[in-house]
Amino acid sequence: MNALPLWAEILTAFFAVLGAAFAAIGSFGLVRLPSFYNRIHAPTLGATAGAWCVMIATIVYFSVQGTNLFLHAVLIALFVALTAPVTTIFLMRAALFRDRQSGARLPRAAQKAAGTDPTV
Repeated sequence: MNALPLWAEILTAFFAVLGAAFAAIGSFGLVRLPSFYNRIHAPTLGATAGAWCVMIATIVYFSVQGTNLFLHAVLIALFVALTAPVTTIFLMRAALFRDRQSGARLPRAAQKAAGTDPTV
């Protein structure tokens, strides 16, 4: 294995640490936010942004290490970017259905959409 130039090492390290920071912030949001409807957004955004940053670090590292442009990591980041929001939508709909069935208090946006918001 060849040693990387300094600029490639700095760029790779920057994006790898930035991706890890996004993932950590998303994890902390999952633990710290008060309700399910608030908690669902943090890990989705953290996972997507973290995956894109790690993808950039991977592309820089392996493109400089090899002789051609390494774009295999784009597929992984693309799949994460497509599946994370879809999974979030399904989880939100399931939680909303469960709350409606049990008679629990719904978030204000869901109350407005259903026409049951007392403040309107």
